[in-house]
Amino acid sequence: MEEWTAYHEAGHALMATLLGGSVHHVTIEPDNDDGPARYGDTLVSWPGFRDSKTLLQAEILVLLSGPIAEMLYRGEPLHPGFVPEWAEDWRQAWERAGTFVAEPQRRLRQMEQWLKQLYQEFDRPPFWAAVAALADELLAHETLDQEMVEETVAQWSF
Repeated sequence: MEEWTAYHEAGHALMATLLGGSVHHVTIEPDNDDGPARYGDTLVSWPGFRDSKTLLQAEILVLLSGPIAEMLYRGEPLHPGFVPEWAEDWRQAWERAGTFVAEPQRRLRQMEQWLKQLYQEFDRPPFWAAVAALADELLAHETLDQEMVEETVAQWSF
């Protein structure tokens, strides 16, 4: 389970970094005092983002990237809406997607399109190698700071 969590959090951290976010830390040992119990945590800020729709879309992609990375690692084509450990990621992405698509059926189709695109991206060698490297670092250190995330991701060209 710890390896699954490492890949999940690595997915969030990689996508946030690639979209211009600052990953302050990513951990597989979260502090559960500040909200619901969870297995990992990724803290991201978005300096320089002025357009709220661009920011919302970036947040959606980051939220969905954790489940996608874990899904690929597990080799199981699971739907993020039906895995209890991913429920909070899905809920937050669903709420943000409401800004783009209000009608639930259309919103679901849009989110599934984003999932498909992310799956295809993460399944490519540079993406997957970066996810695996971040996961390995998380398993070794449990928590990575911004510098460690950036150094790890900088090893690949995207």
